[in-house]
Amino acid sequence: MKKIVALFIAFTSFAVANAQTWSLDKAHAKLSFGVTHLLVSNVEGAFNSFDAKFTSTKEDFTDANIELTADVATLDTNNEKRDEHLKTPDFFDVAKYPTISFKSKSLKKVADKKYKLAGDLTMHGVTKPVELDVTLGGTAVHPYTKKTIAGFKITGTLKRSDFGVGGGTPAAVVSDDVAIETSAEFVKD
Repeated sequence: MKKIVALFIAFTSFAVANAQTWSLDKAHAKLSFGVTHLLVSNVEGAFNSFDAKFTSTKEDFTDANIELTADVATLDTNNEKRDEHLKTPDFFDVAKYPTISFKSKSLKKVADKKYKLAGDLTMHGVTKPVELDVTLGGTAVHPYTKKTIAGFKITGTLKRSDFGVGGGTPAAVVSDDVAIETSAEFVKD
């Protein structure tokens, strides 16, 4: 039994020692969302301040541990009056819930460069499991910095009602389904 425990500790120590940390290149990243307004048109927005990082020991990233945090006060729908309303207790209640966070539980490869990302999303004081689609754009060595980079596109849909956002607004006015789309380039530290 002692040998098994020692082997497990050695393996875990080796994996931790070989984990690579990847940091978000904020100049090449966007965290956006979209809803349907009055059942006829789309309104899109973004969070202008967010950060993400992940660690992984595998070249295909299937053991990645991903964390993301967004500053809700920086939401931008290209309409100042709407943005201010979205920040009130009617929707995000930024004063009480200033951040949105995500922590991954798994990243499973489903095709060549396609993955399913599962994790916990915390928004408006509510934490729920979500599953997102991930496409690996690829990896390369940046021609100027000589650092390894990786690009990802992450998409999915969540229900705002699951998180208590905009509870007094009917889905016929602002859809309950919220489309999420993130494009992100990461740099290996």
